[in-house]
Amino acid sequence: MRLSSFLLAVLILSTSGCSWFKDAIDETSDWSANQLYSEAKEKLAEKNYEKAIEYFEILQARYPFGRYAQQAELEIAYAYYKYEEPDLAIAAADRFIKIYPRHPNVDYAWYLKGLTNYNRGKSIVGRYLPQEPAERDTFTMRAAYDDFSQLVKLYPNSIYAIDSAQRIIHLRNNMAEYEIHVADYYMRRKAYVAAANRGEYVVENYQRTPAVPDALVIMTRAYRKLGVDDLADDSLRVLRLNYPDRPEIAWLDDPRGYDAAQKGSRSWKFW
Repeated sequence: MRLSSFLLAVLILSTSGCSWFKDAIDETSDWSANQLYSEAKEKLAEKNYEKAIEYFEILQARYPFGRYAQQAELEIAYAYYKYEEPDLAIAAADRFIKIYPRHPNVDYAWYLKGLTNYNRGKSIVGRYLPQEPAERDTFTMRAAYDDFSQLVKLYPNSIYAIDSAQRIIHLRNNMAEYEIHVADYYMRRKAYVAAANRGEYVVENYQRTPAVPDALVIMTRAYRKLGVDDLADDSLRVLRLNYPDRPEIAWLDDPRGYDAAQKGSRSWKFW
């Protein structure tokens, strides 16, 4: 008897669930493409992203060849971006780029990809425990950098080009700073070869970023610790020539004096 009652309850729930789903589809059965698009945009404005996506997808299914279907793909990408579903947002933007490579709004698809990757590193924990962008993993930063670079390269006259170029500079600075964080980590653990290699990587690949003088400081210190004085002297010479105002220069000839200065003042960056 109990089993029969249970099966009956499941059947009732299943039936009502199917009825609810059917109602959700049926409500749009007589809508035109224009009405579907308008209703979806209204839901988007209301920040009801899930419903907006549902309407846009119904629009694409019913009217796949109209102008509304093309725009719906972009709107879906934006809705997923706002709904904090980065993988789905990027997938939708990629589909648009692939299917409509000559569309007048394809630059926006690239821009949306860049924005999604730019922001996807901000985890829920990060919202409550703020984290420096340079301390995040560089994978998403590099992806965003590539997206914005493609936009600027392919569509230099796009209305999104100026903002993309500014974000490229910001991302490049952050990626360089990330390498400095890693190099500093190695210095603290006395992995001097690894630290020197990271510093050299910054100097070679991120010229004209604020991280370069920090990289030269780390290289000089690491080479001093390793006893490779000729390389340490070369790094220090470049630092003196290009960044004569760096306070570390006064201490870098004497690693023991530099270490003592570091420990005695929290204003120094690298211990």
